[in-house]
Amino acid sequence: MRAMTFSRGLLSVLALMLPAFASAADPFAIHVIDESTGRGVPLVTLTTTNHIAHITDSAGWIAFNEPGLMEREVFFHVVSPGYAAGKDGFGYAGVRLTPKAGATVEVKVMRMNIAERLYRITGQGIYRDSELLAKPAPLPRPNFNFVMGQDSVQAVPFHGRLFWLWGDTNVAHYPLGSFHSTCAWSDLPEKGGLNPDEGVHLEYLTSEDGKLRKMMPTKEPGVVWIFGMLVVADSEGKEHLLGHYGRFKDLGKRLEHGLCEFDESQGIFVSSTLLGDEFEWQHPEGNAFRVKNDEGEFFYFSQEFAVTRVPATYNDVLNPGSYEALAWSETEQDYVWQKKLPPVTQKGEAKMLADKKLPADRALLQVQDALTGKPVAMHRSSVNWNPHRKAWIMIGSQHFAPESVLGEVWYAEAPTPSGPWTKAVKVASHPRYTFYNPRHHVLFDQQGGRIIHFEGTYTETFSGNPVPTPRYDYNQLMYRLDLDDPRLEVLRKAVK
Repeated sequence: MRAMTFSRGLLSVLALMLPAFASAADPFAIHVIDESTGRGVPLVTLTTTNHIAHITDSAGWIAFNEPGLMEREVFFHVVSPGYAAGKDGFGYAGVRLTPKAGATVEVKVMRMNIAERLYRITGQGIYRDSELLAKPAPLPRPNFNFVMGQDSVQAVPFHGRLFWLWGDTNVAHYPLGSFHSTCAWSDLPEKGGLNPDEGVHLEYLTSEDGKLRKMMPTKEPGVVWIFGMLVVADSEGKEHLLGHYGRFKDLGKRLEHGLCEFDESQGIFVSSTLLGDEFEWQHPEGNAFRVKNDEGEFFYFSQEFAVTRVPATYNDVLNPGSYEALAWSETEQDYVWQKKLPPVTQKGEAKMLADKKLPADRALLQVQDALTGKPVAMHRSSVNWNPHRKAWIMIGSQHFAPESVLGEVWYAEAPTPSGPWTKAVKVASHPRYTFYNPRHHVLFDQQGGRIIHFEGTYTETFSGNPVPTPRYDYNQLMYRLDLDDPRLEVLRKAVK
C-alpha cells in the first residue's frame, strides 16, 4: 500500500514538473526584421563570441536553444549582405540578448541595399526555424524539397502556368546530383499562385522512382545545360517550348550543342537541331524576351546585353540562318542588325572607342556607375520593357567588382532593348560571395511595373570565400525592387 502511495505521489510530482520541462525545451525566438518595413530578413547571421553561428530562415526567424547560453546575457555579432546592425562603442556590430525558453525578441537591421531580399526559393529548410517555433509559413511543405541546391533559373509562361528550369541540382542522397537540368511548374499569382512577395510553390517534375527527372537525358558523357528558353507558336497556333542546349565536359569544353524542344508526351527536352561549332551565336541564349517594333516581332536574347535576335516565329527560331547580331558598320557609321559579323561586346566596343573607330555618342554598352562615373563590366543580365518607367530596364550582375567577383547587382534603363546603357545604380551587394545569372520575372511585376522581382544564384563558387552559407549556398534568392525609390532617380535623365 505504501509503495502504491509513493508511486502515485511521484507521478503527481512528475506531472507538475512536465510543463517546466516542456517550456525549458522551447527555443528562444529571435526575429530579425527590416527596420523600414518590419518584414523578416532572410540570410542574417548571428554569431556568438565563441563562433556559434545561426542564420535566419526566409521569414527572418532563428530558433535558438544552446545549452549553457540560456538565461544569461549573450552578445551576437550581426552580419548580412546588404544589411547592417548598429555598432557599440568598440565598433562591434551586434546585439546583447538574454535567451529565455519560449520568449521572443526582435532585432532590427538597416537595409543598405536598394533592393529588398524576400526569401530563398529553392533548397531544403527554407522555413526551418519558423517550423521549430511553430510560426506560419506560406508554402504547403515549407521545409521539404527534392533539392539541396539549384543553379541558374529560367521561367516562362506555358499552358497557363509558369514553367521553371534550372541547371545543375544538388540532392540529399549523394554529393553528385542531377546534371541534366531540372524543371518544375508553379501557378501564376493571378491564377491561384502565391503572391510573389510571399514565395513560389514549386511542383517538381519527377521520374517514376520519385526522384528528380533528368530533363534532357543523354547516354553521352557530360553535363547538359539549357538557356534561352522561350515559347513560340507555329503556323497552326500550337505552342512550342524551345531552348538552346549544350553538353559540356566542363566550363571550358563544350562537346555538343543545338536546339531542343520540350516533348510533352515524354515530359522531357529532346534535341531538335544539332548545330556545328561555327554557329557561335546563331541560337537562343541567356534570357529571351519578346519585342514588337517597327521592324516586326522578334525574340531578343540577353547575355551581357541584348545584341542578338531572331524573328518570333517557330520556323525562324529553329533556323540558324534567321538570327541577327548587332554590329558596328563603318560604312553606315552606325550600329546595324546583320547576319555575318558576331555581336558587339562591351569590351569590343570599348576598344573601338579607344581606337577612335566609334564616336562616343554612338556607344551602346559603356555602363557607368551613376554616382561615381566608374565603368561597370557586365557579366549577365535580364532585360524587359517596363511600363511604369516607360523604358527598357536591366537587372545585371557585375564582373570583377571590388566587393565581389560576381556578387554585385545593378539596375539600368535605356530607350531600346539594346541601349544605349549609360548609367546604372547598384541595387544589391553580396561581398565576397556570388550572385550570378539574375532573372527579372516580369510576370511578377506589381503596380503597373513599379514593383519588380528578380532572383539569382547565391553561391560561394568563384567568390574566393572558403565558407559556404549553410542551406542558402547554391540556391536562388528573390529580391523586390521599388522603381520609385529616390535613389534611382538619377537614371531618369540618362534615358533619352
